[in-house]
Amino acid sequence: MGCWLAFFLTCFLLGTVGLGWVVNGFLILIAFLIISPVIAWFGVRWWLRRNLVEDKCPVCAYELTGFNNTQCQCPSCGEVLKIEHGHFNRLAAPGTIDVEAVEISVQQIED
Repeated sequence: MGCWLAFFLTCFLLGTVGLGWVVNGFLILIAFLIISPVIAWFGVRWWLRRNLVEDKCPVCAYELTGFNNTQCQCPSCGEVLKIEHGHFNRLAAPGTIDVEAVEISVQQIED
């Protein structure tokens, strides 16, 4: 109780002498120290929602997580992947043509 009383008396004395700006600055600093972790918490959550991508590897369909606009390696098949627009894409070397095989049913023609 005595510590708080001394604090308030000091603030009152500084305010009456004309040094109220010191008290105001101190109170603003305390308010900033209390509010800034809350703002940081919501800011980090917002940033993670925008940049954290959870998708499947296009090669082996392994579910993995990474940051948007970065490169990573699939822990299952080892394929290097680039994360763009919320999806994982294969990162092929320049000049490589990536094709998809299509299965065609074969019919035998009798002579």
